[in-house]
Amino acid sequence: MRCGVLALQGDWEAHARVLERAGSETIAVRTPEDLEASDALVLPGGESTVVLRLLEREGWMDRLTRRLAAGLPVLATCAGVILLARDVTPPQASFGVLDIAVRRNAYGRQVASAIVPVRLAAGFEGPPTMEGVFIRAPRIERVGPDVDVLGWRGDAPALVRQGRIVAATFHPEMTPDDRVHRYFLHVAGGLS
Repeated sequence: MRCGVLALQGDWEAHARVLERAGSETIAVRTPEDLEASDALVLPGGESTVVLRLLEREGWMDRLTRRLAAGLPVLATCAGVILLARDVTPPQASFGVLDIAVRRNAYGRQVASAIVPVRLAAGFEGPPTMEGVFIRAPRIERVGPDVDVLGWRGDAPALVRQGRIVAATFHPEMTPDDRVHRYFLHVAGGLS
């Protein structure tokens, strides 16, 4: 399986390194053709509004929308979660394929960034928590009936899954714990 990592903004290289360590071939997705060559996609953190503008400017919003509607497996982190959410506050455009409501920058500005334990649902190997790096992170305020919560920051969902979409409001690529990426590769490969 070839996993693409959107390489328009954000630390896409960190995701690529984790995926490669986990055994996946990766491709930096910079063009619509790169997207078409990908069996799965990572939407990394960054600035969601900037990423949307870049996608629109390059003219490939429709192609990504079609791939998402067709069930492309996606790992979204931080700003990537905002891009997929059905409801976003303050309002902004999104693809609306993940049945959650998120509040942008809910945990504060850049200076309020923190490493906070994320409590994991049963089924993850290893310790029951992992480090969650939250940088201007969104907060999930509602999950739809088809969304499974896999991890929490306090009482707030921080890691969720809907079908072949896995979404983390934190940056799992910034810690040595690769369980989120391995879980995503498992989901993307159709093994669960």
